[in-house]
Amino acid sequence: MSPDAKTHLVLIPSYNTGPQVMRVVAEARAVWTPVWVVVDGSTDGTDTMLRTAAATDTGLRVLITPRNRGKGAAIHEGLRAALEAGFTHALTFDADGQHSAADIPRFMAASSRQPDAMILGVPVFGPEAPPLRVKGRRISNWWANLETGGRIADSLFGFRVYPIAPLLAVLAANRWMRRFDFDPEAAVRLCWAGLPVVNLPAPVRYISAEEGGVSHFRYVCDNAWLTWMHIRLMLSALLRHPAVLLRLRPPAPRRAP
Repeated sequence: MSPDAKTHLVLIPSYNTGPQVMRVVAEARAVWTPVWVVVDGSTDGTDTMLRTAAATDTGLRVLITPRNRGKGAAIHEGLRAALEAGFTHALTFDADGQHSAADIPRFMAASSRQPDAMILGVPVFGPEAPPLRVKGRRISNWWANLETGGRIADSLFGFRVYPIAPLLAVLAANRWMRRFDFDPEAAVRLCWAGLPVVNLPAPVRYISAEEGGVSHFRYVCDNAWLTWMHIRLMLSALLRHPAVLLRLRPPAPRRAP
């Protein structure tokens, strides 16, 4: 067991991801202990499957919320419990199978080297990635870098390691960040809080429905929600740093080797 396991855990929010979540948990458990799953009001029976698995696996813990409140709310629930249990860092990992569990140790090691930093995954897309999704995220990335001065390589990728205490402080100070807006707003606000940023490339795979892939992304509604989020963040940025208006073309973010 890595010594980081006493301070770093893998945190997986899950909502109606079906059997895919069991494969994701098995892959994560093969490379890391402990792994926690927050079942966010799922109605597909995965809460029962995960509880059964946790009954015979001391490295797996399952938290259940009574109703679906959103990805950010699920992560918030897990972070509070993790802090109470003595953990200092959490690696967030999506339950839909898009992330590679093989990269978990590498991200945890980067966090151990720079414990004050947040380690942000930078997606390396395969040929199966939908072009609309790949190109569309560039808009959010452009805004996030305008808001932070070019520190974030990708604002939407959910494969990250966060220092728990600073992130909980940001969540406590904001009523937002409880839904699909969690990933980009967390990165921006933690940048504003002064946390260093390490951008690490990581492969991402889009899994088709025929392969068991599950997506709850709603193209119109979620993009509208992201637009509203960036409007809020830009207003906050202008109040903090009026010179942000002069940064029409933010610098490219730095990436770790």
